[in-house]
Amino acid sequence: MFAQTSSFAKAFVLAVASLSMFTAALPAAEMEKRAVFTPPVTYPHAGTVWYVGQTHNVTWDTADAPANITDRFGGRIQLREGDTTFPIILADDFDVLLGRIEVVVPWVLPGDDYSLVFFGDSGDFSAEFTISD
Repeated sequence: MFAQTSSFAKAFVLAVASLSMFTAALPAAEMEKRAVFTPPVTYPHAGTVWYVGQTHNVTWDTADAPANITDRFGGRIQLREGDTTFPIILADDFDVLLGRIEVVVPWVLPGDDYSLVFFGDSGDFSAEFTISD
C-alpha cells in the first residue's frame, strides 16, 4: 500500500510541475492583461472644511475604470499636508471600484493645505482642503 501511495504522490508532483512549467512558458500576450487605474478624487474638493473626529465619505470617479485593474482590492487613502504624505492610513485594503469609503478625520494641527492621497494601482491626490479643530 505504501508503494502505491508513493507512486501516486510522485505522479501528482510531476503533473503539477509540468503544468506550472507550461503556464510559465505562455507568451505574455496570452496572459491576462491588467491596467493601471487612477480615479480622480471628487470629495473632498477645494473649499471643503473637515473637523477633527468627524466622519466623511471620500469619493472618487469610477466611470472610466478598466476591465482588469492591477490591484483592485488594494485601495488605500493617506493624509497629506503640503508636500508631505503622513504615515496616517485613513482607509486600507478596499475595492477601488466602490467609489466611496468612510474615513474619520484624525487629530492633526489645523491647516488649509491638506489633501488625500488615493492609492490603488498608483497615487492620485484630492484637491487641497482645510482641517480644523
